[in-house]
Amino acid sequence: MSRYFGRKLGIYALTFVVAVTLNWIIPRFMPGDPVLRMLTRTSVSNPEAIAPMRTYYESVFGLDVPLWRQYLNYWVELFQGNLGVSVWLFPAPVADVIVRAVPYTLALLLPSILLSWWAGNKVGALAARRKWLDNTALPVSYALTATPYMWLGILLAWGLGIVAGVFPVAGGYSFELRPQWSWTFVGSLAQHWFLPFLSLFMVAFGGWAIGMRNLIIYELEADYASYLAALGAPRRLIRRYAFRNALLPQLTGLALQLGVLVSGALVTEIVFAYPGLGHLILQAIQNQDFFLLQGIFLFIVIGVLAANFLIDIVYVLVDPRTRTGMQGAT
Repeated sequence: MSRYFGRKLGIYALTFVVAVTLNWIIPRFMPGDPVLRMLTRTSVSNPEAIAPMRTYYESVFGLDVPLWRQYLNYWVELFQGNLGVSVWLFPAPVADVIVRAVPYTLALLLPSILLSWWAGNKVGALAARRKWLDNTALPVSYALTATPYMWLGILLAWGLGIVAGVFPVAGGYSFELRPQWSWTFVGSLAQHWFLPFLSLFMVAFGGWAIGMRNLIIYELEADYASYLAALGAPRRLIRRYAFRNALLPQLTGLALQLGVLVSGALVTEIVFAYPGLGHLILQAIQNQDFFLLQGIFLFIVIGVLAANFLIDIVYVLVDPRTRTGMQGAT
């Protein structure tokens, strides 16, 4: 088992290095100059002051050295926990800007991923053995999983926000409130959170329901299910075994879909102007903030890799065939 997890850690470490390198390279292919953008925002009236200010900002952001040196400096600063200074919110550190947005993104991602996976598997398993539910849930699930996150978000904002006026359509909380520990503020957070959450939940729910429904049907037609039925095993017991076996590919699918779900959450945040990492990415692109983009992508990469590694551990615990294979390998 230690060899298995050691090999996994090696793969994740290599993936981390490649992903961080790409995260460093991609923003530098963006058109424009972040320092020039800063100088434009300051509206300097004296032309002679532009040159020394440019030299100062390039020194602060580490842009006064060759690219290969910038890359090495980035790794050194990264291992020291320094993600740099934001161009958009200068002189705020990138880490502080990200920390303020992370709770909003996690509050969307964790409930939507876990609840949609649980509910989709349950409904899909029921649809596989109840025809009336299959005839209703399956078409709805196909429609949901084929709908882009941003399009469903726009529809929900229009229907439940603008037309019905039940939920707000922008922001993380009411603009009339200040962040504080009070029921009024918590209620405002919940109201602004619901529509982005519902958008993510519905799209992911459709995919999990379809997958589980098809897997249950496949398992119930497998040889072991027919053999148990011939032995007179209760139908409920056969369905329980089928559900357990069908759950394993769904765990693998969860690991594979994490990147898609995270990207869907970022797009949804932009639609609802929700103050999470997606909103920060939009602001960083508009303001050519290389360092904020790098920090956000770094957080996403670490989160996705950590979640995949956790799913690998869970898979070993729930699938006895994996443990048997590792024992045979040793």
